[in-house]
Amino acid sequence: MANQEVPSWLTNAEEYQPQADRDSYITKSVLSLSSVLSRLRIDDGAETLFSPSAPVKIIFGLGGILLVSLSQNFFFVLIMLAGVLVRACLLPREALARVVSTAGAATMLAFVIMLPAALLGQPQAALTMGGKACTSTGIAMEVALTTPSAQLTSALRAFRVPNIVILTIDLALRSIVRLGEVALEILDALTLRSIGRNRDKTGSLGGVGGVLLIKAAIAAQTTHDAMRCRGFEGDYQVSKSPSLRTIDLAWVIALALLVALFIYLQGLA
Repeated sequence: MANQEVPSWLTNAEEYQPQADRDSYITKSVLSLSSVLSRLRIDDGAETLFSPSAPVKIIFGLGGILLVSLSQNFFFVLIMLAGVLVRACLLPREALARVVSTAGAATMLAFVIMLPAALLGQPQAALTMGGKACTSTGIAMEVALTTPSAQLTSALRAFRVPNIVILTIDLALRSIVRLGEVALEILDALTLRSIGRNRDKTGSLGGVGGVLLIKAAIAAQTTHDAMRCRGFEGDYQVSKSPSLRTIDLAWVIALALLVALFIYLQGLA
């Protein structure tokens, strides 16, 4: 065969220079998802030597929040806030940062909502609502951060919560975490494939949402098939309710003293 000349366009060097583009929307999405997943970790919670059992801890936390909400004496709120701060100081650094950030955000929101009352000559209303929001949020966060999620769900059995409700909570927690991890993987793939300027960033995020929707549907169908294959009939077996501990008596006495102090300061006695 006669030698044929190579076309000149094949011998030209590639000098493609993609236009620079910002990927802040992807970066911010990744950071937001990572922040949410860090708050929904299934292995959250770390008990201490003086921690009560999960049912007693939940009762104490709900009781404390209820007393703070009903209190009309700000001195009682300050006493509860002091207890919350003392307990927060004993938390690890990361847990302490989460308590401070969440409680601080709740306090600022309460101040903003009550700002009109403060401008109309009732600054004590904003102070009271801010103190209650900070204390209640701190109690809830400390209960969550010092109790493993597995114990929280098993403690629901002690309150006679139906098994199907416990199943729903367990599946929701695990599914949210798993889908969040899938979203992070998709965003990483989108970052690696983004070359040049993308003028349709919302379309890219829409694609991420579509993939997540498909993944969620597949996971739901797979879970349904697996439950049918195992003969699921609505009876969800969870770990046994946590047994009571000796330290629980001290926490019950502390709650009773708080109730007595609440009644005394409210002038109900």
